[in-house]
Amino acid sequence: MEPSKEIILSRECAPVGSLAIGAGEETATPTRQQDLQFHSAQSDESRFKGIGGDYVAGGTTPVNIWGKPIDDLPKTGGWVAAFFIFGNEMAERMAYFGLSVNMVTFMFYIMHRPFTSSANAVNTFLGISQVSSVLGGFIADAYLGRYWTIAIFTTIYLLGLTGITLCATMSVFTPNQHQCDQLSILLGTCEQAKPWQMLYLYVVLYVTGLGAAGIRPCVSSFGADQFDERSKDYKTHLDRFFNFFYLSVTIGAIVAFTMVVYIQMKHGWGSAFGSLAIAMGVSNVVFFVGTPLYRHRLPGGSPLTRVAQVLVAAFRKRNVSSSSNEFIGLYEVPGRNSAIKGSGKIEHTDNFRWLDKAALQPKEDAVDHNPWRLCTVTQVEEVKILLRLLPIPMCTIMLSVVLTEYLTLSVQQAYTLNTHMGNLKLPVTCMPVFPGLSIFLILALYYSTFAPLFRRITGHPHGASQLQRVGLGLVISILSVAWAGAFERYRRNYAIKHGYEYLFLSAMPNLSAYWLLIQYCLIGIAEVFSIVALMEFLYQEAPDAMRSIGSAYAAIAGGLGCFVAIIINNIVKSTTGNEAKGQVSWLSQNINQGRFDYFYWLLAALSFINFCVFLFLARRYKYRVRKVVEL
Repeated sequence: MEPSKEIILSRECAPVGSLAIGAGEETATPTRQQDLQFHSAQSDESRFKGIGGDYVAGGTTPVNIWGKPIDDLPKTGGWVAAFFIFGNEMAERMAYFGLSVNMVTFMFYIMHRPFTSSANAVNTFLGISQVSSVLGGFIADAYLGRYWTIAIFTTIYLLGLTGITLCATMSVFTPNQHQCDQLSILLGTCEQAKPWQMLYLYVVLYVTGLGAAGIRPCVSSFGADQFDERSKDYKTHLDRFFNFFYLSVTIGAIVAFTMVVYIQMKHGWGSAFGSLAIAMGVSNVVFFVGTPLYRHRLPGGSPLTRVAQVLVAAFRKRNVSSSSNEFIGLYEVPGRNSAIKGSGKIEHTDNFRWLDKAALQPKEDAVDHNPWRLCTVTQVEEVKILLRLLPIPMCTIMLSVVLTEYLTLSVQQAYTLNTHMGNLKLPVTCMPVFPGLSIFLILALYYSTFAPLFRRITGHPHGASQLQRVGLGLVISILSVAWAGAFERYRRNYAIKHGYEYLFLSAMPNLSAYWLLIQYCLIGIAEVFSIVALMEFLYQEAPDAMRSIGSAYAAIAGGLGCFVAIIINNIVKSTTGNEAKGQVSWLSQNINQGRFDYFYWLLAALSFINFCVFLFLARRYKYRVRKVVEL
């Protein structure tokens, strides 16, 4: 059949408005084809229309667990299915934060490792766990699908937690604790853990990290998959889902910072880590109970292979002009569906035009359909989207740096302050619970207070676009760390003035630790706006068959934040401290002699530079506007 010359090209990306970040979520307008046209083997009779405003379905169809069409679609998915998934994420985050807040102390007091090396070891573990989330995303998108990836890795997670519990319970895995009081620990005179004991701890710790890496990029995407893309209320449901999803993350963190810490203080390390294993086991059962309700998406094959094919095909045709008479235009398969399983077709865009050469199709009838020489437009656009998305989550690395530093530095500050609340004395390790409480409060008030307020200011139907919320969160994080520096300056001067310069583990009775709540609450609010919006942004903008990898972008940024925090700490220690000259580092273990205030202001300056870069990128970003086939 003669190729149709009438191929509708609707603009996939709407321009960002000139007055606000990410204001480009508006109705699509036709784009200029320039000298590139589509070619297919038959007429594409599809006509497209938008449903529900700015974001509608990409044409994928949910299936059951066996990959077959769902007979009674209304009885599956929706909020009921999503709540089974929330339980799994709540337990995973409880275990993650429980380890992050307790493992440094466990290594220091039980394994007798130096505090600095313990903190670096845990930060490295957290960083690797998050960065390796791309592995879980790849496996889910390429082969197993999100459900089976979660099912396998949540079991691995449980095995790792069980191993950590055994380490804390059985004395054979820990060094001798006899005659090892707090002074001996501080002086480093206690018997240190044997190499094989540390090896065992690291193995079970990284098994746990592997489990988290497989779960993290899949849970949010799998939960969002439960909602009908063709519904007019889809955007509203998706927006609320990610808020509730992060609420479950927050509840898990609050439990980790309170109940798990309490269990550790009252019943020991074995009970504390055992409670995390029990919670993960219960959540696994809940997740599997919800299996009949879940909607699934077919895995689309290896996304890395598809990306490599586009790059190789574009490289092979790098010297070819798109207007050459040897080519008839850009290749796309006929009909409504794309060649990629689990993905709808993606409209052609004009950015990264050098990649379009991968889809240039020769005139000859006997076309070599070798995917390493000729790719479809949809496959090329997948690569373009991944490249276009990458800078946005990278701009949240500094927010992750601040969060990582707060987990250690603010706890050191709290040791020097009065943590009494009336007659109740809160453990220092419970202090990080306050960002979680502020997140809980903001999420509870978001739709009743913040969304209507922002709607009046911005005119956006959802209060603010995703990138506007990310930017607002970054601004609030700058305020948080700037306040932290100001308060630390006051705290340090107070300690020196009242004779506490060398008593860095003694609480000053007249200076309350609850001054730290200001920086804690601000960073909690920053998380609500930035991280929730980033997860929603990545899910919506990512290609249909790469949504798990898209979600992994956020985790990778979080992991890189851990590594950047370690690098910054090492640079600051080496440049500001000199033992030979008796010069104390800004990050001295004696916080009253160090200069944490300078360090916080350094983070504020870096965060401000990061925000300027984000502002530059966000104002130029173009949101995708998807189309759905009118059946």
